[in-house]
Amino acid sequence: MEEFYKQLFLKQLEVQDMPSNERIAAWSTNLLHLLFPERNSRGFKSVEEIKLAFEQSENELFELLLKTKACSHCDNKRIAQKFFAELPEVYEVMQTDAEAIMHGDPAAQSIREVIRTYPGFTAICIYRMAHQLWQSEVPLIPRILTEHAHSKTGIDIHPGAQIGRYLYIDHGTGLVIGETCIIGDHVKLYQGVTLGALSVEKGFAGTQRHPIIEDHVIIYAGATILGGETRIGHHSVIGGNVWLTSSVEPYTTVYHQPNSKFIDTKPVI
Repeated sequence: MEEFYKQLFLKQLEVQDMPSNERIAAWSTNLLHLLFPERNSRGFKSVEEIKLAFEQSENELFELLLKTKACSHCDNKRIAQKFFAELPEVYEVMQTDAEAIMHGDPAAQSIREVIRTYPGFTAICIYRMAHQLWQSEVPLIPRILTEHAHSKTGIDIHPGAQIGRYLYIDHGTGLVIGETCIIGDHVKLYQGVTLGALSVEKGFAGTQRHPIIEDHVIIYAGATILGGETRIGHHSVIGGNVWLTSSVEPYTTVYHQPNSKFIDTKPVI
């Protein structure tokens, strides 16, 4: 047991200065509140106060990067500055996601409702922040962010996925989007959709393992689309519970044909 305790102590020394997952998640939540005051009860009295809040968020990101020892090779100051310099553009894309949900879901009453309550919107926003850090080759933090969103919403989006504008996620629980997945603009995804890999062998790391979804595609609940060579053509509709491992031409509708049987069990009088 002494040797076991020693191993744990040495491991602790390696990670003791690492920021906790909770702190990293809190940073992203606070930034989301700054971007969308609909989610936040805090008010600012001037533009200068808002500017100061963003400067504090940038400083906090720099500190998180600095303390993430796996990122010792990173130019942490440059990464933090780049992230916030690109934030207005990322914010504009997030706005398109909110609009897509608002216009696509008959139950949505307002953009404010979407921003404040929809788990799909929250998961998309956290993904978009994580993706910016992923592109700067930041280790750990992007995955921590998207796994935090996963735990809160049930929506699992890898930060390496490439996702276009106006992404619509309805309900979203059980949705999975893999690392090398490429999704175009104006795509609609429902709960339980899996955009995954045909093989999970380690040797396929770094290759295109997940499908390509072109613009204006709708994928209904429970559909599974697998493989890096699988491309869903634009303006196609993939029905619920469909299983696909091959490409689909544009303007195609694919649906699952169930073998359901209905038996009349009414008592004979």
